[in-house]
Amino acid sequence: MPADPLDAAKRLAAEKAAEIVRPGMRLGLGTGSTAKHFVDCVGEKVKGGMPLICVPTSEATRAQAAALNIPLTSLDETPELDATVDGTDEFDPQLRLIKGGGGALLREKIVASASKRLIVITDRTKQNTRLGRFPLPIEVVPFGLEATRRKIESAAARVGCHGALTLRRVKAGPVFVTDNGNYILDAAFGVIPDPEGLALALAVLPGVVEHGLFLGLASAIVIADADGVEIKGDLR
Repeated sequence: MPADPLDAAKRLAAEKAAEIVRPGMRLGLGTGSTAKHFVDCVGEKVKGGMPLICVPTSEATRAQAAALNIPLTSLDETPELDATVDGTDEFDPQLRLIKGGGGALLREKIVASASKRLIVITDRTKQNTRLGRFPLPIEVVPFGLEATRRKIESAAARVGCHGALTLRRVKAGPVFVTDNGNYILDAAFGVIPDPEGLALALAVLPGVVEHGLFLGLASAIVIADADGVEIKGDLR
């Protein structure tokens, strides 16, 4: 078990979610610090002889899975998955999520949408009564960035969301580029009064590739802390 309490909680959530894994399953593998623990758990099952086939949601996850000898496929070869297990940056009591802190929101949403179930693993710090404490990632094409930014601000304002849109950069300073060659605008809206309305408003904007609101996708959320594990939704 990791020495850091927060990392230990992430590992605990991952181990609980790994209990659903059965021989022959087609699994989506999430991206991020919590999902990384789940990929390790899957690697242990594969090492023990369990047959599985997996779709990674990012190049980072692909590299980790390959290093663990986890058999990999694509959604072109395996377009329907039994389950995806992934982390989240924030969640609310309705199992609505904000994802994309790791920059993989587009592939994460595509893989989750191709799955019968999305199992979310997280620590207690990501829980909130209303979404918006975590800035909302919005993936955009580089072309026409300023025009797209203004369209996002206007569309968000119409559904009660106001706040700075910050172009994501890596620590060294260059603009962060997603695995799909796009940019990310992080929207500091604060509380989002109408997540569904905002999702619809963003989805129709030219230049917006995807947003980090994951609504109606999570089947269960596995939440871990020092006191143990809590499950919201149906993990079976």
